[in-house]
Amino acid sequence: MALPIDRVARTAWNRNDFADGERAIPEEAAVALSYGGTSHAVMMATPQDLEDFAFGFSLTEGIISAIDEIERLEIVEEAIGIELRMWLAEPRAARFGERRRHMAGPTGCGLCGLESLTDAMRPPLRVSNGQRFTPRDIMRAVESVPPLQALNRESRAFHAAGLWEPSSGLVALREDVGRHNALDKLGGALARERIAGNTGIVLLTSRVSVEMVQKAAVMDVPVIAAVSAPTALAVRTAEAAGITLIAIARGDGFEIFTHPHRIARERIAYVA
Repeated sequence: MALPIDRVARTAWNRNDFADGERAIPEEAAVALSYGGTSHAVMMATPQDLEDFAFGFSLTEGIISAIDEIERLEIVEEAIGIELRMWLAEPRAARFGERRRHMAGPTGCGLCGLESLTDAMRPPLRVSNGQRFTPRDIMRAVESVPPLQALNRESRAFHAAGLWEPSSGLVALREDVGRHNALDKLGGALARERIAGNTGIVLLTSRVSVEMVQKAAVMDVPVIAAVSAPTALAVRTAEAAGITLIAIARGDGFEIFTHPHRIARERIAYVA
């Protein structure tokens, strides 16, 4: 299996001089996901944590509703990419086959295998109530991610998605060149370890688009905190899903866009 990071020669210019050396950069592979021998989607992803990716993608895209509905998974490395071959249990396999027969065609990243605009803009699932967090909790959670981003620390080119809980800290984190993939891998890891997402905060190192909120809703995550801004549609979707959406979470604070009742109005003097 290819390593998640490669090292390539490069020439750098700095302070009016050139220097030869090398740079660590992320590996990117074509990863095909197939079900019962039928190809469903091809994603460009980091070749790491692929079992988590297979289960997480299948869950957040609505292909399965529980990991037990995947009877078998094979990871096959080929010259041009990697195939994640899955076989579904009945009656899920029959429902997937029916869905495939009615598909209109391929779609873009994060909205794979959908047959219409209605499917793409489907109403999100309503999440659990979850619990309340303080501003101090949010800042602790955001600060917990960078030290554990091993791939990004080496290359500065990876997104991450993690789950933070007050009593345990960062309980899981996954990295990928794609922000959707990182969240799918996190979802797969949590499902495989039987870790519920409704008691913590999902942390994202990217902007928040609508499909990220849809995936979080499938994971039953009541709070999202991201370092970048959300899209307007993501805000509307988070509102409909009952998700507390926190964004632009940096060293000096954060902004709450939806369902602020989960954030206690604690006043703290915060020093980065």
